[in-house]
Amino acid sequence: MRPVPVSPTPDGARLGARLRAARKAHGYTLDQLASAAGLTKGFLSRVERDETSLSVASLITLCEVMSINPGSLFDAPDVAVVRHDSAPAINLGGTGVDERLMTPRGQARVQLVHTSAEPGATGGSDLYTINCDVEVVYVLKGTVDIVFADRRERLAAGDALTMRGGEPHTWENPSRSRPAEIVWALSPAPWSGSR
Repeated sequence: MRPVPVSPTPDGARLGARLRAARKAHGYTLDQLASAAGLTKGFLSRVERDETSLSVASLITLCEVMSINPGSLFDAPDVAVVRHDSAPAINLGGTGVDERLMTPRGQARVQLVHTSAEPGATGGSDLYTINCDVEVVYVLKGTVDIVFADRRERLAAGDALTMRGGEPHTWENPSRSRPAEIVWALSPAPWSGSR
């Protein structure tokens, strides 16, 4: 049997951006980290731009200085795609709506809900609250009124409103002829599997 030469893939392991993100997350300047790891600033800068590679020993030293596991730099990104057509339909109590959960059910930090609201659709006649710290309403299409106990805020396409999660409110599509589309961002996620 003849040996087959092994060559690296043309993409290689691109660690530069991950190293830069780790450095910044730990509050190091390029100078500080290079000095602590016994490297030059110029060399570390080239590493972060993926213009050169580190030796295994230098990689381990950098990781020790930043107190991170070297293996974490090679982990696949934690990405979850939710397609609108297959997103779970949910019912938050509104009428004339199609609501879809656009984040995975187990996502505890944030939750996105996409609402398609028919003309005259509403979140209900009674004010309600959501068990989260922050709620953001972003209007994609049409017009939406966010109704509070003492006032009403009209939002048009492209407008956003941010409020405390415990703020009593409801909403409605005031148009009798045009649908509206809304995205609700809730943090932390009020209906995740971990809460």
